[in-house]
Amino acid sequence: MAALNDDAKLFIVQALACFDTPSQVVEAVKQEFGEVIPRQQVELYDPTKRAGRKLAEKWKAIFKETRETFLEDTSAIGISHKAVRLRALNRMAAKAETMGNMALAAQLMEQAAKECGDAFTNKVRNEHTGKDGGPILKAEIPADPVEASKAYQKLMSG
Repeated sequence: MAALNDDAKLFIVQALACFDTPSQVVEAVKQEFGEVIPRQQVELYDPTKRAGRKLAEKWKAIFKETRETFLEDTSAIGISHKAVRLRALNRMAAKAETMGNMALAAQLMEQAAKECGDAFTNKVRNEHTGKDGGPILKAEIPADPVEASKAYQKLMSG
């Protein structure tokens, strides 16, 4: 296994903390540092895996801090922003249209429309109301149909 300097080790630990696969990290290390390392060596720097159980505390702390920051802060990930997604969809739709692929262009435009309409958010709209826009009334309904009818009439009368 190749002896790595601290910069390469830090790079590996941070990449793994950001959920890059060992194969992705191997390729990134080759591009960034010119080092060819096996996947098994990369796995030694992941304290969540059996291979990384003996990782030095220094690297474990960096891994933990990087993972927490990564999970809490999505602002650094471009595609997490609506404007970035819409811009990419716009480029793809324009390319699909110039290539004559109208079906794909239409799908991309639909995707963009959904994106603009917040179709892919967890927002919940409270559009349910009770009588005259008031709150929805709750009541226990008796099992007996006659009693249930009386309870309903009483509830609705105020």
